[in-house]
Amino acid sequence: MRSIRTRSIRTPSASRRDGRRTVFVAGGLVAALALTATACGGSDGKDEGAGSAATASRAAGDGGDGKVHVPADIANKLKEHGIDVDRWKNGGWKNWDRDKWLSEAKDFVNPVIKGLWKPERMKSAQEADKTVTEDAPAEGVSDPEPRPVQAQAEKTPYHENAAPVGKVFFDSPEGSMVCSGTVVKDVNHPGRSNLVWTAGHCVHAGRGGGWYRNIAFVPAYNDLGKPASELSDADSTEVAPYGAWWADWASTSDQWIQGGSETGGAGAAYDYAVLHVKPESGAKSLEETVGAALDVDFSAPSAAEAARMGAWGYPAAPPYNGLKMFRCVDRPGRLSLSPALPTMYRIGCTMTGGSSGGGWFRVVGGRTELVSNTSIGPSDHTWLAGPQLGRGAEALYQNMSRTYGGR
Repeated sequence: MRSIRTRSIRTPSASRRDGRRTVFVAGGLVAALALTATACGGSDGKDEGAGSAATASRAAGDGGDGKVHVPADIANKLKEHGIDVDRWKNGGWKNWDRDKWLSEAKDFVNPVIKGLWKPERMKSAQEADKTVTEDAPAEGVSDPEPRPVQAQAEKTPYHENAAPVGKVFFDSPEGSMVCSGTVVKDVNHPGRSNLVWTAGHCVHAGRGGGWYRNIAFVPAYNDLGKPASELSDADSTEVAPYGAWWADWASTSDQWIQGGSETGGAGAAYDYAVLHVKPESGAKSLEETVGAALDVDFSAPSAAEAARMGAWGYPAAPPYNGLKMFRCVDRPGRLSLSPALPTMYRIGCTMTGGSSGGGWFRVVGGRTELVSNTSIGPSDHTWLAGPQLGRGAEALYQNMSRTYGGR
């Protein structure tokens, strides 16, 4: 979640709602998610711009013998940028100064480094959150700022209650970082999706930056919600019950690549991304392994029409530590950062950085569907905002599904 100062996005009409702080009971939304997400248990093993951002290239895989094999096309891509393949595999990826920070959509590379994301490294990853001092004044029409909704801990084990939700790990110039993500269905490859929905700023730094490295997704992370004191002795299947899934393709919007910033900037309303992932080992799809995936609703209903929404994620900044899954449920309001940008959804929620990219869900016709993801919030952590998913997001998703899905 990108933090911005609360006062910087208030409009004259956006004063805090009157009355006591209220905790909304998730009720049917939680029940619907739990039913949708019930898993098989255990770990087996236009708008223009969306299209070109979805042309990210294939990354490396595990050849089955425990060694990292970099396909010829990826090796050539690395060499085109003056990057030695062997050096990259052996830790050269850490050299952000020497190697060009690949930024264009077509430049995405993410060779699997088997065993890199060990439980201790996952636990030490920092939230993808930056507190800035510059103002980012809002323009356009925004609803009154929502009352804070206290985040509620998700029931454990997560694989029985919210299996599609997990953590997205990646490396940045600042070190190992973490966001949240959701397993979503692949409409062109039903029942065998390898797609994960998250935020654009969890895969790409935005304007002036580039693609992050070693991007991996861990569904139902810390399945039993164990505290840090117990994780050191926890079985690996408790920390990562379905294993680590590496992104071999990634897509985010051109608007995020060209306009995203530490405050969200002009890219905030387009701050979404889709990952195509593969396991470090095994042949089953992510959906088959987890046992569930959620539909994505690209109808972009207005805040008034959307009724209640729930945001799920793994907040990592204090007072949270990133080890447990939380949720907030609220009726969304509108947040407008500029008359030229699409209006974003905003709900009350106390989740902090690390919840970025986590899915926002609502019940449609008795089914739980993903309708947004966490993007930005204020530095006092009283609410969250996420993009509406319209034609541009759907085009990005469809291109990922048709071009890279089913593999």
